[in-house]
Amino acid sequence: MDDGQHLSRAYEPDHTAVRVALWRALHVQADAPPHVLDDEIGLRLADPGQDWRERGDMTMPGVSGVRASIVARARFVEDLVAERADAGATQYVILGAGLDSFAQRRPELGSRLRVFEVDQPGTQAWKRQRLAGLGYDVPSWLTFVPVDFEAGDSWGERLTAAGFDPQKPTVVASTGVSMYLTRETNAATLRQVAALAPGSVFATTFLQPLDMLDPDQRQVQEFSMRNAAASGTPFVSLYSPDEMRQAALEAGFTKAVHVSPDDLAARYFAGRPDGLRPPEAEQFLVAEV
Repeated sequence: MDDGQHLSRAYEPDHTAVRVALWRALHVQADAPPHVLDDEIGLRLADPGQDWRERGDMTMPGVSGVRASIVARARFVEDLVAERADAGATQYVILGAGLDSFAQRRPELGSRLRVFEVDQPGTQAWKRQRLAGLGYDVPSWLTFVPVDFEAGDSWGERLTAAGFDPQKPTVVASTGVSMYLTRETNAATLRQVAALAPGSVFATTFLQPLDMLDPDQRQVQEFSMRNAAASGTPFVSLYSPDEMRQAALEAGFTKAVHVSPDDLAARYFAGRPDGLRPPEAEQFLVAEV
């Protein structure tokens, strides 16, 4: 057995990372242009087989809204990175990077920064092998930072050891992560990012409590919560927008702005004849140091 075969069997990608990558590709394949995000690289990495569009998580109730939310958050973060790079940010940290393909799709922007992908060692090792197999080189400005969260590794310490400079303005993004973490862990992440250099910004998504959703969207989120729990990754932390803003300010950020799905819809989905738009469940917080 060669090393590549051994690695592919030893490591598996995180199932939530695969699901997100497939939803991003489904937007390209199932929704009419213009596409909010054109990303099928994650699909190529995941290599899920020809019938992947028949999977339960690709056909579940409300899936069109879910994929709209997934591509809107990715596009929003990348637009924020471009804006902040123009304003002097020199680093971009992706927490829980999964099968994110920013480095492969946006080299013209990535090459202006130091980009750090932070993720679990197994998923990251698998991803690096798949990228190599598809012919993607790792550019000099991209650094993979494996962090074993379950073993108590500090992502901040691992990041600094990998060459990150906490004294330089940075964009930190964490999307689709907060609901899997305890409130204590989320608060610790907020404090760590709030301690970075002035001019840094943190973009994170969070899910609202069920009682803040209308009945149809509550049903979709309950379905997602059951699936997550059955997969061994239950949702443990849900926040109202006011709670999330307050948590950021208490952590030391000077400014915290709530960005709603309505804001994203106005920016990225206006005028679509198919009515595609992100649902109310997932919200954004943009906090500035």
